[in-house]
Amino acid sequence: MSTAQKIFNSLNLHLPENSVQYCWDLWNEDPFNFLITKSRSTKLGDFRYRKDRPIQTITINSDLNAFQFLITYIHEVAHHRAFKNYGIAIKPHGLEWKKTFQEIISPMLSDLVFPKDILIPLKRHMLNPKASTGADLFLNREIKKYNLQNQEPGHSLLNDIKLGSIFELKGRKFQKETVRRTRVLCIEIPSGKKYLISAHAEVRKIEA
Repeated sequence: MSTAQKIFNSLNLHLPENSVQYCWDLWNEDPFNFLITKSRSTKLGDFRYRKDRPIQTITINSDLNAFQFLITYIHEVAHHRAFKNYGIAIKPHGLEWKKTFQEIISPMLSDLVFPKDILIPLKRHMLNPKASTGADLFLNREIKKYNLQNQEPGHSLLNDIKLGSIFELKGRKFQKETVRRTRVLCIEIPSGKKYLISAHAEVRKIEA
């Protein structure tokens, strides 16, 4: 099987149907090594420019839902093209990257690709894209709803459960206390220690 076919098959497994050919075309126009990796808590995808290598590498986490995978893929392709077109002295998420990201995601900003609950905040986000969709409260919330569809009943975003609720996160029990912008102050049970947890964390609510 050719590299091109392998890339197409990988994209076909992870992307919304109407975006696969476009994303493959982006690769085919300016090829790069493309790797789908295990989940990483610190990033959704990665592009690192190596001047000692003729072909650069993009990696994307395997556990992303199709819409997050698409946004992340184009985000990283924009890095690849921005560094190639403007040189390595540019800021990673500076004006050159933003312009490139806006240009190449534009054909995908359609309800044929994204559901409207994601498309509306995504269009707003792309007016001035940030380094991560996680920094956009409204967009991140809508995207994460599609993670929850594939989980067992009882899972919610921390932001969506009531104050005082008991929940489980990574095998530990907490109680939701107060909301501080994009983070929530929570008390661990039974230690009583307090932690700030992302409002977008996916948790399992425990009924009292």
